[in-house]
Amino acid sequence: MALVAMAVSAIAQCSETSLDLRGEWGQGRFTVEVADDAGERSQGLMFREHMPASAGMLFIYPTAQSVGFWMKNTLIPLDMLFIDAQGTVIRIHEMAIPHDTTVIDGGDGVLEVLEINGGMVETLGITVGTQVRHPSFEQKFAVWPCEGS
Repeated sequence: MALVAMAVSAIAQCSETSLDLRGEWGQGRFTVEVADDAGERSQGLMFREHMPASAGMLFIYPTAQSVGFWMKNTLIPLDMLFIDAQGTVIRIHEMAIPHDTTVIDGGDGVLEVLEINGGMVETLGITVGTQVRHPSFEQKFAVWPCEGS
């Protein structure tokens, strides 16, 4: 996990394919696949047998809203970070169970959701209130804007 944290200091620029997190627990960077249309969000990480430790999928919605996820056809446990329009983690669901069809409620006001490997939230110590940096957030309102924005 030290590699995830070290990457943030080494690379300060925002990129569509990476997402930075910071909080009282420290910092981290994940390489992300972006799911920003209905088809991509519907497919998500279904049928994947593994995902690198420093990887994830970022679900981006057109407006902040109430969201719910399930794990049908998802083969690996996932942690889900529900993020508001300013780039703050407002809810976390840890260790979503593969194949479970129980709806995971992300709550209201969710603009983006980051799915990462199950157990990463605990390993890194990620908490509600963690700040997220990615170019998908409207930079003038972002709690952690991209450099040069």
